[in-house]
Amino acid sequence: MTTSALILGPMLRYVDSDSASVWVETAGAASVMVRAGTRSWSARTFAVHGHHYALVEVDGLTPGAATPYTVDVDGAEVWPPESSPFPASVISTLTPDAPLRLAFGSCRTSVPHDAAGNRTHGVDALRSYALQMAARPGTFAWPDLVLFLGDQVYADTTSEQMQEFIRARRDPNEPPGEELADFEEYAHLYGLAWSDPANRWLLSTVPTAMIFDDHDIRDDWNASLSWKREMEQTSWWHGRLVAGLGSYWVYQHLGNLSPAERATDEIWRLIAVHDADTELDLSDRLDAFVERADADPASYRWSYSRDYGDSRLIVVDSRVARRLDPAHRALVDDDESGWLDDRMRGGVRHLLVGTSLPFLLPTGLHHLEAWNEATAEGAWGERMATVAETLRQALDLEHWAAFQSSFRRVAQMATEVADGKRGPAPETITFLSGDVHYSYVAEVERTSGSRIIQAVCSPIRNPLALPLRSFSAVLSYAIANRPSEMLARAAGVPAPPLRWRGIRGPWFENCLASVAETPEGLRLRWITGVQGDGGEPRVRKVAAVTVAPRD
Repeated sequence: MTTSALILGPMLRYVDSDSASVWVETAGAASVMVRAGTRSWSARTFAVHGHHYALVEVDGLTPGAATPYTVDVDGAEVWPPESSPFPASVISTLTPDAPLRLAFGSCRTSVPHDAAGNRTHGVDALRSYALQMAARPGTFAWPDLVLFLGDQVYADTTSEQMQEFIRARRDPNEPPGEELADFEEYAHLYGLAWSDPANRWLLSTVPTAMIFDDHDIRDDWNASLSWKREMEQTSWWHGRLVAGLGSYWVYQHLGNLSPAERATDEIWRLIAVHDADTELDLSDRLDAFVERADADPASYRWSYSRDYGDSRLIVVDSRVARRLDPAHRALVDDDESGWLDDRMRGGVRHLLVGTSLPFLLPTGLHHLEAWNEATAEGAWGERMATVAETLRQALDLEHWAAFQSSFRRVAQMATEVADGKRGPAPETITFLSGDVHYSYVAEVERTSGSRIIQAVCSPIRNPLALPLRSFSAVLSYAIANRPSEMLARAAGVPAPPLRWRGIRGPWFENCLASVAETPEGLRLRWITGVQGDGGEPRVRKVAAVTVAPRD
């Protein structure tokens, strides 16, 4: 058996009741085969900028079954590795109408899992969870899905290992310095992120779904028109954007798609119809495709929606789909907003909305961002607009609250669903988010209809600096609410259409959260990783909240 032909993966991506998608990166052009039970499925690799990938479509599976599988490359078994300490990788298909179990989180840096890495970045919560899964198979229910809500990789804040790679191929004194420059560097960064044996095993055996956030490309990505114009003046931004979005399509987005969605994807169709003996090279066509997707967001959709039994998960692109024209600012443009509006419907028990940026921030921060948007767009004159733009970029004031038109439109959607105006009201409408580097739960103040919840889990591994923790904690409590609300009103911002309050948090540990349907309601749970006595990390519960339906 050889593993040298397999660079990354296998990663178990989209899974439903009878099909699955298995993604790999290989060392060269090859035929990749997945074997499960007595059956096998195969695919040829495609190439992007000198790297080789395959996505094997596995079908005809039994609903509700967990089937061990192996992977061959050019006829040689490459997975599982020899002498692997982990259980067999399995494809677990969904059981129709079964209650959903989902894990989620965001913001995970790619630094070593040694004492130095743990000292600077804390214990990796995802890896701790993987080790618990491996050590205790069958003792607790594994999730049906792990949802990664942004910043899977950091293209702008690189580790020493990534910087060594950069220095070996170009001068880091030239722009963009120690940030990523091209697809080759993105490929290396994904390798650092996904090659740890424990995490690699978890990704091979639990389905995953993903969406980007700013650091997948660069901090404050599309924060404002001013920010975008500043980036476009640099010599390196265009290359970064094309490489970042192109690698995102390959490493993350392709696996989000169902078989039916892949069949309509213009890049995947090139792969599906390619029948020549030579490997298909997608480099130029993928570059052109992502250039167009950035220039015209309506030309391609990165968002997606899934139904799991009587729950619906909607995952929203809050970066590419922005409209930055000051006169028509929107976190999601009209096309994307219309798509979301079509899917914000009742008739399910739980409606889950995945958005990398929290929809409901702590109220003090919400009012501050609303004030900042109004002021940056001229509410207090040109001089203060310049100051507000500087603050916007320095303090990352670019969440839903900083795009008030979009915030209000989505608030109306959620309220109408909760009031039963879009079909039978769900028990809960829950926004799942990350980004802010602390975790919390908030709830909209309502006396009837659905409970509207904001659940945040961030970071998986990238803790907030201590001074910023104090700033965030102040904004999370009522002490900051009134002053920032007064600022917003003075800048002409109307009162929010919702009132909400924090019910738990904030927590600043590295965390992975979970959501589970139970008879008592929607159970939310946060765990962190702590160093165990034997050297390997273990899992510790941080908090748990059960959101019960209204009487």
